[in-house]
Amino acid sequence: ILYKNWQILPYMRHKNIVLSLLIALITFSCTQEKKLPFLGPKTVNSKGDTVYHQIPAFRFLNQDSIWVTEKDLDGKVYVADFFFTTCPTICPKMKTQMLRIYERYKERDEVRIISHSIDPEFDNTSVLKDYATRLQIEAPKWNLLTGDKAAIYKLGQKNYMVSAQQDPNEAGGFVHSGAFILVDKNRHVRGIYDGTVETEVNHLLEDMEILLK
Repeated sequence: ILYKNWQILPYMRHKNIVLSLLIALITFSCTQEKKLPFLGPKTVNSKGDTVYHQIPAFRFLNQDSIWVTEKDLDGKVYVADFFFTTCPTICPKMKTQMLRIYERYKERDEVRIISHSIDPEFDNTSVLKDYATRLQIEAPKWNLLTGDKAAIYKLGQKNYMVSAQQDPNEAGGFVHSGAFILVDKNRHVRGIYDGTVETEVNHLLEDMEILLK
């Protein structure tokens, strides 16, 4: 019996070591929180601090004819996108996915959604109000924004880093990205996702939780 137990001992030691390593690995994985990148150009100031790309000041009207500025998003995590109400291609898919975000965070005051119309000449506040009614959404949780076309295009292409412009060769007369842009409480872009793909939006929701912590 002693001989048999002696033979088993090295095996048990090996088994315990493997088990300890597995527990350590699981614990390490659970405690390592995913770090989201800061997207866009960055600079270094005179003090040697890194200054990350930030969404600048803006001022647009929402579906309730109320001015919305960057100050309304202070301390908020938000998702931005670009659309137009007569879009015949990707917008319906995008809005289906954005509604998932809206419903999930409907009661969370620190979350906002802003959708910029790239056809502001047609998408006036009245049109946007009808569109919001059809979607069954309300401001300020989800602001549908309209305003100066040049300002909207510049904001999309330069600051949110997505396509947003007029193009007569495209269906509906405009071209825009299907991207959902995730922005943190300091207006830094932290993620860009394909808003037409459910799995991509799942990733956005996971990353949103990281920012909300």
